[in-house]
Amino acid sequence: MTEASVAQLGAEMAAGRLTARALAQEHLDRIEALDRGGPRLRSIIELNPDALTLADELDAERAANGPRGPLHGVPVLLKDNIATGDAMATTAGSLALDGVVAARDARLVARLRDAGVVILAKTNLSEWANIRSTRSTSGWSARGGLTRNPHVLDRNPSGSSSGTAVAIAAGLAAVGVGTETDGSIVSPSSINGIVGLKPTVGLVSGDGIVPISHSQDTAGPMTRTVADAAALLGAIAEADHDYASSLDPKRLAGARIGAVRPAAEGRHPEVDGILERSLDALRAGGAVVEEVELELGEALGEAELDVLLHELRAGLERWLAEFAPQAPVATLADVIAWNRRHAADEMPWFGQELFERAQALGGLDEPRYLDALATCRRLSREEGIDAVLAAGELDALVSVTAGPAWLTDVVHGDRESGSFSTPAAVAGYPHLTVPAGFIHGLPVGLSFVGPAWSEQLLLDLGCAFEQATGARRPPAFAATASQ
Repeated sequence: MTEASVAQLGAEMAAGRLTARALAQEHLDRIEALDRGGPRLRSIIELNPDALTLADELDAERAANGPRGPLHGVPVLLKDNIATGDAMATTAGSLALDGVVAARDARLVARLRDAGVVILAKTNLSEWANIRSTRSTSGWSARGGLTRNPHVLDRNPSGSSSGTAVAIAAGLAAVGVGTETDGSIVSPSSINGIVGLKPTVGLVSGDGIVPISHSQDTAGPMTRTVADAAALLGAIAEADHDYASSLDPKRLAGARIGAVRPAAEGRHPEVDGILERSLDALRAGGAVVEEVELELGEALGEAELDVLLHELRAGLERWLAEFAPQAPVATLADVIAWNRRHAADEMPWFGQELFERAQALGGLDEPRYLDALATCRRLSREEGIDAVLAAGELDALVSVTAGPAWLTDVVHGDRESGSFSTPAAVAGYPHLTVPAGFIHGLPVGLSFVGPAWSEQLLLDLGCAFEQATGARRPPAFAATASQ
């Protein structure tokens, strides 16, 4: 059942042909075969020792009272920067927090438990969600090692939700939760050939997530189908809305969509072909598609980094105080010093210059921060996404999410091939990516971006696109792209 959807799993359990325990065990066996052995994906950073006990309890509850909902007994993975008040540590991939168990569940985890899921494991990530260094290698953490792209093993899985993307693509659990500040859900989802949804900031509680930026951080679903993303969003969102039952793939008919062509610099030539075929599929479904421009300029990138670095220190220190008071580090300065003392293990490939820059900055009342925050909101919203949508009377924007995966190179760091993540990330608006095609065996996704709180619309459009194209396929675990 490692390729089954949430609805299929629920139907099998309702019919008595499957139990939560059998399902959890099947996925644990697959983790052993593919993550620990075989291609050694290294997407799982820690197994939940209580997973089978939880599954047994949920099976007994189903027998006595029926299911709590569509996710009852379904195995779920959580990125290792989401606090769980159980036997598993919450470390953001850092050895500084190795073995540190969070004081309590993050709010989204409590909601998942209420929905009746089996939290199977924590996933590896780009350490500290990729905010430590400009030369980092996505998918690497000192605690978890290097995660591998399951489609082509020498290619990078992207980050920072690398482990969740890889594990869901490889069928190591039914669904997973990642987090994003800028690109960390949608980019690894695109590059590993799955569905990823970055919700509007605030729709999912940020409580308990090891933070970078309260302005941009959010958790979101990472799944193999749009319907599964809708089901998972319904469980973790603060809004009382059933996204899965409300899915309407016919909503594509008459939708007005603006197509944003990726920047030419660094773009693979076959990306254009995937975009054109995707736009044809949208038009065939009845959408009106117009090419538009979304020019944000270098000023947005500079202002965004300023905001992230200013917000990092205060947010991290609040999280450590509330969720990890027993940790050997209590401040960003402590983390920096700890990394220096343990440099051989923590910094064998790249340093912590972004941490050091953040430590040197002032507080959140500083004019430099307030100006940068205002610039981000103006350029990404009023003069960015909002302006383009209004000018064309558009419902949503689409573009290629990211180029194909690059070769992993821990010496030089990442070599990204373009991304459409920043506009929605900085604006705090929703962003859905859906598998759209392959370039030499490497997945590429199509992005759907809309205004704040337009998750249902994006899921509808993405579901229609998914049904029309059927672009996703399971990974081949090829050694190189030449195979």
